[in-house]
Amino acid sequence: MQENVIVKKEVCAKIPNDHGDFSLCLYSNNQDEFQHLALITGDISGCENVMVRVHSECFTGETLGSQRCDCGYQLDLAMHMVAEEGSGVVIYLRQEGRGIGLLEKLRAYNLQEEGYDTVDANLALGHQADKRDYAIAAKIIEDLGIKSIRLLTNNPAKLERLQQLGIEVTARLSVPPIINPNNRNYLFTKVQKMRHILDLSSLEEQEKDQ
Repeated sequence: MQENVIVKKEVCAKIPNDHGDFSLCLYSNNQDEFQHLALITGDISGCENVMVRVHSECFTGETLGSQRCDCGYQLDLAMHMVAEEGSGVVIYLRQEGRGIGLLEKLRAYNLQEEGYDTVDANLALGHQADKRDYAIAAKIIEDLGIKSIRLLTNNPAKLERLQQLGIEVTARLSVPPIINPNNRNYLFTKVQKMRHILDLSSLEEQEKDQ
């Protein structure tokens, strides 16, 4: 992804949901064919320390309720946290399967059934472990007039990339996962191979209590 990204806010509309009153803004861009989104509540323009979640699309987890990941839960929790804060943004990037798309994601799932972890499955298919980039998210944050953010993430690579792109991140806010037998290896691989900041001992305790 090049850093000379241009985004254009095409339209915004009110989208109230179970968490609160939001506005949904759709962005086009000069880098890909996707329409990326910003779900906004409260006053954020010109503000500092705005709570922001940069979330990548996961059809299987968010729409179908797949238990192979924690994406649907993270999206729901992020909306809840932003609504409770009274202002903030959930940026929704169309980066399915850590950027490899749904077709390759499903192929990676089949490799995981053979014993590959999520990282090795992507590599075996000829992809990066994580192909996502956050340049479009950075431009959306700038377009919204946000001066600095508190980032909802467990992923230090996401935080570091946004900082490289000129976004001032004043704090990292944890997004605690819910573990189940189907996403256990997924979560542990995040920690062991992708530097995600999760407390494995607390996840193991959570497992025992189920």
